[in-house]
Amino acid sequence: MKTIGVFALQGNVREHLAMLTEVGVEALAVRRPAELERVDAMVLPGGESTTMCKLARSFELFEPLQKRIADGMPVFGTCAGMIMLANEITGGISGQETLGGLDVTVRRNAFGRQVDSFEADLEFPDFDTPYHAVFIRAPWVERVGNDVEVLSTVRSGPAAGRIVAVRHDRLLATSFHPEMTGDARLHGYFAELVRGL
Repeated sequence: MKTIGVFALQGNVREHLAMLTEVGVEALAVRRPAELERVDAMVLPGGESTTMCKLARSFELFEPLQKRIADGMPVFGTCAGMIMLANEITGGISGQETLGGLDVTVRRNAFGRQVDSFEADLEFPDFDTPYHAVFIRAPWVERVGNDVEVLSTVRSGPAAGRIVAVRHDRLLATSFHPEMTGDARLHGYFAELVRGL
C-alpha cells in the first residue's frame, strides 16, 4: 500500500488524513525529515503559506521536501499548498520562499480576505458531476507553463474564467480546500496518480 504524507506543521491536517484513509491509502502526518523519508507522496494543506515555509525551515523539512519534489515525488497542494508549489508568486510578501516545481504563477489572496470566502461548483474532466469547492482567502493561477494542464476554472461571477486547479506531471494543485467538502474525489484522483507510479 502506498503511503501519502500530510505536511503537519500547520493547516487542516486531520481532515486531509481522514480523506486519504477514505480513498484507501496509508496516511501519515509529516513533521520531521525522518517521517518524510517514509512516504511515497505528500499533501501540502491550506494554511498560511509564509508561516508554513518558515515552519518547514525550523523543522528542517524545507530542503528535504524541495529535493523530493525535484526528484519527482507526487505532491498535492491545496490553497496555501498551491502557493508553496508554485515557481512564482505575485502578491506575496518580500522574500517569500516556495518549494517550487510547479510551472505556474500564483496570485496570493487573489479572491480577497476571509470575508470574501465563497463556494462554487466546478467542472473537472475526470468527474461525471460538478465538484463543490470551498474557497477561503484563496489564490488563483495567473500563468501556466506549456506542460501544465488546467483542470478547472471558476464558471461564473466576478472571478469567471480564473484557473483554480492544475496538474503538472506528478504535481496537483487546487486553490480551494477539498478536505472541507466531504467529497473525496480529488484525494482519490491523487491516490490513483501515486498508485500508478
